[in-house]
Amino acid sequence: MATRLYPFTDPSRWMEDVVGALREAPSVAGMPMDLYRAGDHYVLHVDLPGVDPGSIDVNVEDRTLTVRAERTARTDADAQWHLRERASGTYVRQLTVGRGLALDKITASYTDGVLTLTIPVAEEAKPRRIEVQHGATAPAEIAQSTA
Repeated sequence: MATRLYPFTDPSRWMEDVVGALREAPSVAGMPMDLYRAGDHYVLHVDLPGVDPGSIDVNVEDRTLTVRAERTARTDADAQWHLRERASGTYVRQLTVGRGLALDKITASYTDGVLTLTIPVAEEAKPRRIEVQHGATAPAEIAQSTA
């Protein structure tokens, strides 16, 4: 049975690391994510409806991937609000990633309110086939080192 590399920490603990970032800026609920592996890369979809694309900041520092975005509240001077359920402010989400990802090759796009990050698996973490030598003689390197 093959062991699959899962370079992300337990999803239920992703938000525990955000506490430091929350002190910097207020955070609002509502940044749902989907994460899946497709072949030799991971895909992360983050729902960010109504966010100005220019406010989206994605960065990686050490083993922490941070997504930050801003949704500005409407501030019409003559508006008389009757209901206001759409949150505004700074959205922050951090994920701790494990080894085995090509973090320098992440790509990002924002379409129809969804931020999509594509995170490739690093070459050294990809499975590879190892040729098994067979026959009566040992490989040349081993034969020379024993002499």
